[in-house]
Amino acid sequence: MLQVLGGVWALLFGMALIMIGNGMHATLMGVRGNIEGFTSAELSIVTAGYFFGFLSGAQLAPRLIRTVGHVRVFAALGSFMSAGLIAFPLIGEPWAWTLLRIAIGFCMSGVYVTAESWLNNAATNEMRGKLLSAYMLAQMAGMILAQWLVTVADAAGPALFIGASILVSLSFGPILLSAVPLPAAETTKPMSLRRLYASSPLGTVGVFLLGGVFAAQFGMASVYGAQAGLSVDDIALFVAMIFVGSAVFQFPVGWLSDRMDRRVLILGLASIGAGASALGFVAGGALAPLLVAAFVMGGMANPLYSLFIAYTNDFLDAEDMPAASGGLVFTYGLGAILGPLAAGAAMEAGGSAFFWLVLLVLFAATALYAGWRMTRRPGVPVDETGAYVGVMPTSSAVALEAAQEWSQELAEQEEAAAESGAA
Repeated sequence: MLQVLGGVWALLFGMALIMIGNGMHATLMGVRGNIEGFTSAELSIVTAGYFFGFLSGAQLAPRLIRTVGHVRVFAALGSFMSAGLIAFPLIGEPWAWTLLRIAIGFCMSGVYVTAESWLNNAATNEMRGKLLSAYMLAQMAGMILAQWLVTVADAAGPALFIGASILVSLSFGPILLSAVPLPAAETTKPMSLRRLYASSPLGTVGVFLLGGVFAAQFGMASVYGAQAGLSVDDIALFVAMIFVGSAVFQFPVGWLSDRMDRRVLILGLASIGAGASALGFVAGGALAPLLVAAFVMGGMANPLYSLFIAYTNDFLDAEDMPAASGGLVFTYGLGAILGPLAAGAAMEAGGSAFFWLVLLVLFAATALYAGWRMTRRPGVPVDETGAYVGVMPTSSAVALEAAQEWSQELAEQEEAAAESGAA
């Protein structure tokens, strides 16, 4: 394992730096936007722009890689992203921020596709799961550390945007200097939404609703904090608790997922998420209950994504999983575009606390739909389900395909072990 990590440490370190820069700028959108006098609706459009760009990048990045190669695409997108981060404090207009966020979302999606291709190429069958876990840990650590860095300078000045740009620029050095050239990226054509829904209605609808939850918490949490009157330090802590909760709950959710009916677990997690959102709604800006609500809400939302992926795979043949990955990423992206827009409109109409109301509705809809689907067809027996693999909602189809490969390998190993024991 140490030998394998030694070959990809630069990639993991570089991705952690990218996530720090991206996490800083995501939180700064709400804090600085409030200083600039942007409304909730305007900031929701800015946030949705990021996910529109992200979804576009997921579709176009593989074509760019096939045309000019991984290294050039990675370097070019990194340069554009770094430049975009610096431009935010120069143009304090919502339309300009929206265009910049679209560009940064596109760049981040391409960066994920390229980095995850490198990582998957470096992984052996035996090490793929551990490398994916290390990669997700690096991403999560970067997002959490980013919240602390937001507090080290005045958000009204340009220093934090410049700092985020520097971190992103620095991240590409070790990655590009150590990266091994890869063949042109080959991605499977995404499965149509109709076919994906026919295979797993709950997985498809759940990923769509969860896209709204994640995008709202990722892009609008700092907007809520600023409009609720929290200090910059408190906003940073509030956002950090979302990702801390995600990291803490990932393992226990995965453990339960492999030992019980996944639909029951989905219903339970979504219900707890709705309860945490209700706590945030009635907290009235008090910091302690808000931190608890953020921790639990994040702890339910992010692992739910991996759970929906695993549940969908239970109804697919191995050869259909790569196409389903693209379909799930696209479905998630649609939800991620709409989630912030719904949150912004609700906050504009009812005040900052309606941020939580939107999350409550999305979680509750997920729970209700899961409960209804349980009445429509029998579940997959626990001993026939595939393995749960923790992935971030921001992962590209490349990472999802790698996770599905690993899940399939684990299932084959368990089947072989069972046959050997029976013999």
